[in-house]
Amino acid sequence: MKASIGAPYARIVSVGSRKASRIVTNAEMCTMIDSSDEWIQQRTGITERRWVAEGETLEVLATDAARIAVERSGIEPNRIGAVILASVSHHLPTPGLAPRLATAVGAPQAAAYDISAACAGFCYGLTQADALIRVGAAEYVLVIGAEVLSEITDTSDRSTAFLFGDGAGAVVVGPSDEPAIGPAVWGGEGENWDTINMTAPWPQAGGVTPAITMDGRTVFKWATTAIAAKALEALDKAGVSPEELDVFIPHQANNRITDSMLRHLHLPEKVVVARDIMDTGNTSAASVPLAMDRLLSSGQAQSGQTALVIGFGAGLVYAGQVVTLP
Repeated sequence: MKASIGAPYARIVSVGSRKASRIVTNAEMCTMIDSSDEWIQQRTGITERRWVAEGETLEVLATDAARIAVERSGIEPNRIGAVILASVSHHLPTPGLAPRLATAVGAPQAAAYDISAACAGFCYGLTQADALIRVGAAEYVLVIGAEVLSEITDTSDRSTAFLFGDGAGAVVVGPSDEPAIGPAVWGGEGENWDTINMTAPWPQAGGVTPAITMDGRTVFKWATTAIAAKALEALDKAGVSPEELDVFIPHQANNRITDSMLRHLHLPEKVVVARDIMDTGNTSAASVPLAMDRLLSSGQAQSGQTALVIGFGAGLVYAGQVVTLP
């Protein structure tokens, strides 16, 4: 029996993104809940978020982001051997949305599947893409994080309604002669499975759309202590010191969480930090690639720089790694 052998390393070749088009300001949000622009900004850093408009769907956002990433990669779509969609807002248990996306980008022959790892989903997918390429199961892998969280947001819940947004981000991952995706640090705390949850399973919802619920205090403490430690572990496993890091792209959960993580990480001031949440909201599995594309498109980050990416969320699960930006 022959072993499966692929490229020595993998890298992110390109990135693309698509935000929902409807802008929901804090002022509009405060017509739904008893709150204020000042309170929302102090608690989260969010000034506005993006929600889908009429005609926009999870598939539309994911397809647009994926097509941009494939076009920017410069490769023929038929070289894509696998398509991975990370999402918690594709409401059909089967079939998955990934096969539709594979067809839409011109790779209908690709292995295609969905994963549900909440806000860590994109980094889970990136970990799998890295492995698939290095064992020879695919030459190129398309990884998409996409969410329409506005559809599962309780707009009367003062503790969560203002948090969530809609969007999609995608990367093409391909072979590399040099290390460009560091070892993954991933795992979970299953004993806290219900810390972030849904109000009801879909079959038992009784005609009412289930919505996200969250124990915010527990999540904040977990993210700013345990996840900060995992971020340092990802740097250590990659052999990268905080002084060598150029960019930090955490899951865009809350600006206060990001600030607290930075205090724990002791990163140099030169490190560019993603703050996409301020006008996008928390987009779960889409947040890391959305923020990555924004930093690169704006010129705040540059191709070839070293970035730490990490996602964390419901499960409770987390995943992170050091990458070279495309």
